Amino acid sequence: MPRSPSTPRCSAYLSALSQEIEKKLQRALASRSQRPNLLQELFADIALEVDERARDIIRTREEDAISPAEDGIHGPLCFFDVLADYYVQEPESGQPILDLIVTLWSQSFACHIFTLLFHKWLFEVQLDNSEVLLRYSSALVQGATNVFWIDIQTNTRRFQSLFHYLLEEVALEPTRLNKIPMQAQRDLYLLLSRFIIFYNSVDKLESFLKHYPVFPNAFLVGSPADFFIIELADQLQKLKVEPVLLHYLSHIKALQGLELRMTTSTRLKTCLYSFTSPGGPMYPTRAVRHAAWNALDFLFPVGQYPRHLISLFFRLLYPWYWPSSCWNFIISCIKAVLYSLLRLVFSSWEKLKKPKEY
Repeated sequence: MPRSPSTPRCSAYLSALSQEIEKKLQRALASRSQRPNLLQELFADIALEVDERARDIIRTREEDAISPAEDGIHGPLCFFDVLADYYVQEPESGQPILDLIVTLWSQSFACHIFTLLFHKWLFEVQLDNSEVLLRYSSALVQGATNVFWIDIQTNTRRFQSLFHYLLEEVALEPTRLNKIPMQAQRDLYLLLSRFIIFYNSVDKLESFLKHYPVFPNAFLVGSPADFFIIELADQLQKLKVEPVLLHYLSHIKALQGLELRMTTSTRLKTCLYSFTSPGGPMYPTRAVRHAAWNALDFLFPVGQYPRHLISLFFRLLYPWYWPSSCWNFIISCIKAVLYSLLRLVFSSWEKLKKPKEY
């Protein structure tokens, strides 16, 4: 549940922070040339970890205040964590900021800022306008996607508290989840599927899959486990940071026992096999290749068949994983055949044009 700024000192401090955020948003609205930089600076400010001076103000002895035990449970305590709780308890303080964000909706970092400051507010207040609710929930998913990728690219977990809130307090709590439109619910679950391993939440996977919303194309794709694996395989293909990729590959063993369609299982196998051979298009390091083989051996034991034969089979079965040298050879062969055919055609045409001698 949101923590309440119960002391006057704490409330005054958060009110002053809100006024500074509002001023920076107003400056961004007034200056078109400085707008991107100002929004980026504001995003960086609210994503900062709370310093010692601010902790002394925010931390109190009241029962509903931030305690040292709660501090940093889901990663570092950042300013957006405290402000998100504050705007649930004091929504009138956040309304001017929300109005300015909506005005700057199309700008970079606007949805980032909205997601960090109002992700709890969205599920605690009552919004009757379905169009506004859809806009806010779509921005939430987009903003969460962007900030989670910032963690991926920097191999940090600064926004882990946001992920855990969306997973534990929204996705696994139907009363909150049902406050947003069905399409936004589906998008949220797909988003969480891609990052659940990164934020060390595979222990919640069983419950997560049980709450998975129904998709219109489920009869074609399969069960919630199939949707989850498809999103995870796509995520693995996009990862370029080696420590993050190794983290995924080392924790993917938790997927053992999932009942998948053959097409989904093959998709995951192919994804993992793409990390087992040196060269393009992935160019995996030795550590990544070993981690991928370990994951494959654990999830899909191959018995007596040698690894290199299995790898060769999948590379032949899925041409998009062939190295560029192989494609160059095939293209050269095709060109040679086409040139030979063209020479044969032109030669035959020349013979036909010559007059017959009697």
